[in-house]
Amino acid sequence: MVGHSDFPVSVELVTKPMGVLQSLAAARRNVLSIIPKVATQQPMISGKTGKRWHMVMEPTALRHILLKNVDNYPKSAVTKNLLKPAIGESLFVAEGAHWRWQRRAAAPVFSHRNVMNLSPIMSSAAIRCCERISNQENYPIDFFDEMVTTTFDVISDVTFSDDEGFDRIGVHRAIDSYIAEAGKISLPDILGFPDWVPRLSRVISGKALKQMKTLADSVIDRRRDGSSKSPPDLLDLLLAGVDPKTKRQMNTGELRDNLLTFIVAGHETTALTLSWALYLLANDDRVQEIARQEVTEKVLSEQVQGADIVNLKYVRSVIDETLRLYPPAALVSRTSAGFDNLCDREVRPGDTVIIPIYALHRHHTLWSNPDDFYPERFEADIPRDRYAYLPFGDGPRVCIGANFAINEAVIILSSLLKRFRFKPVAGLVPSPKMILTLRPEGGVWLVAEPI
Repeated sequence: MVGHSDFPVSVELVTKPMGVLQSLAAARRNVLSIIPKVATQQPMISGKTGKRWHMVMEPTALRHILLKNVDNYPKSAVTKNLLKPAIGESLFVAEGAHWRWQRRAAAPVFSHRNVMNLSPIMSSAAIRCCERISNQENYPIDFFDEMVTTTFDVISDVTFSDDEGFDRIGVHRAIDSYIAEAGKISLPDILGFPDWVPRLSRVISGKALKQMKTLADSVIDRRRDGSSKSPPDLLDLLLAGVDPKTKRQMNTGELRDNLLTFIVAGHETTALTLSWALYLLANDDRVQEIARQEVTEKVLSEQVQGADIVNLKYVRSVIDETLRLYPPAALVSRTSAGFDNLCDREVRPGDTVIIPIYALHRHHTLWSNPDDFYPERFEADIPRDRYAYLPFGDGPRVCIGANFAINEAVIILSSLLKRFRFKPVAGLVPSPKMILTLRPEGGVWLVAEPI
């Protein structure tokens, strides 16, 4: 559904209260369609749909939830039910001490130095992407498909480099199959039924899941017996990871669950960001030309490299503005563990606390002209509350791969701008639709003209 203006496309938010069955039907079509329009104007709204819920958009309250009182707001049961079958008790869903030791062990993997060491893999994948596009230039291309291919290329190379026997296509297919089925919100999820109540979608996706885990386990076991490379890839770094506090290392199951988390989270979210960025640029010649001019002036070698990122400030602003308008994790939920107070309102144990990042990023008291595409807002030194912009979350659970994702997006987008000019295809407009992530329904169909 397109909102009040044709560009940029937006989700039509609800203006009337919905019952349980209405909410379920809306959530299965598009999770974001359950957000009330008033969420872009109010600090907090509350209601009851099967159980009590609160949507929070006020930055001070968000700081309280994500940072100051984080232990009172564990991931919601819905989130865990959706993802635990695929990624177990990995960093994304684990809580408390089990989460803390894994985070300490994995943190060095995503250090600035390690991420920069992996940037040549990003550059190579970007060049292969440009070559594929060159074979189809001046014809409509679905850039969502193309960006998924490119970012999966990156994540599989940085995760499983030199594993020739690894069935990359099989893993990619299994992940897509799982997300498509398990991502569908079920009535038991909305009503908060316990975990043991069967969900049909979980049954459907079980085969793909088993295949995915078996493939990952075999690679990990082979790597334990082999030699690591220089520079080490993601799996090498995770195998070497040690919790500095407990000296504990991850076993095969823990490694596999975290590896699958990084593969699932690390390729689709960046592909989405790049797809939406290309849609925005193709429909705004002014911004596209400024970004291209920066790449032309700042990138002196044949291909964009990790060392160029620091100089590509406007391209980075385009990425930041894309993440504001179309955050991949556009809505997150927590379950309150105990009594609390948010915006002078009581929160009780068991209440669902929703952070509608999509609405937060388009909030009329936090952003000027919030529905417009204007990358310059990230260049200007405008004071902004840190918690008004949460594409990667914040607090101790801030996305561990944020720097990796930004670097990858800047390298790939700059590589594309260096070679092509992007134009929209008449009548083919993507529609923002969230199941697990905020996807461009219908694809991002553009024409790439060689420069």
